[in-house]
Amino acid sequence: MAGHDIFRLQDVTVHYGQRTALDGITAHIPCGALVALVGPNGAGKSTLLRALLGWLPLTRGEIRLGDKHPRHLHPRLAYLPQRPEVDWDFPISVREVVAQGRWPSLGLFGRFTAAERERVDRALEELDLTALAGEQIRRLSGGQQQRMFLARAVAQGADIFLLDEPFAGLDLAASAELIHLLQRWLAQGRTVVAAVHDLALARAHFSHALLLDTRLVAAGPAAETLSDANIDLAYHRRMPVLGVRP
Repeated sequence: MAGHDIFRLQDVTVHYGQRTALDGITAHIPCGALVALVGPNGAGKSTLLRALLGWLPLTRGEIRLGDKHPRHLHPRLAYLPQRPEVDWDFPISVREVVAQGRWPSLGLFGRFTAAERERVDRALEELDLTALAGEQIRRLSGGQQQRMFLARAVAQGADIFLLDEPFAGLDLAASAELIHLLQRWLAQGRTVVAAVHDLALARAHFSHALLLDTRLVAAGPAAETLSDANIDLAYHRRMPVLGVRP
């Protein structure tokens, strides 16, 4: 429900060995918002998504989902990975990928019933993939591949979607299509948190933003958070000073 926080982060700190990936992040993520995670490479965007999912141990701090501590993948959460992480040659159809969204509810020995198949059908229809259901996944365009994973999330019954660089590698038409879909979900009250590389896209189309540089630089409405001054803080302090040789 809009107006409430779906995630509350307090002093969230994550280390990979000796390297600090996130350092003392305290922020709230509102429910029913379209939230961009923005920052330079290595700022901790993907790490924060995995921490929200409960996939990473925290060095310090806590993440609360509503009133619960997520220790593992929560049924209401769905994750869309970066496209390079996927084995596109794996012999699996679009429908089979979307059907994976039902596995968490079925459990190890659950049976795939007519009701489960109907949920898969509805997800395929919502993402306009019905005609492509039998295709092997590499045969899809980049935009269709992203919609396939979003359909899997819909089939899961999720209302909180965590997306890792969903616009990476998409052409302008596919990006516009994805923006339209996310805006529709926003109007429906769904919550989307997405790592976004394109600052102009985040400013124009996202309601809220978290600006990261390992630490939290700013958080809040996107237009305010992604101000020029805040962007300078997050990005320009990382730029090396180029020495001029005599």
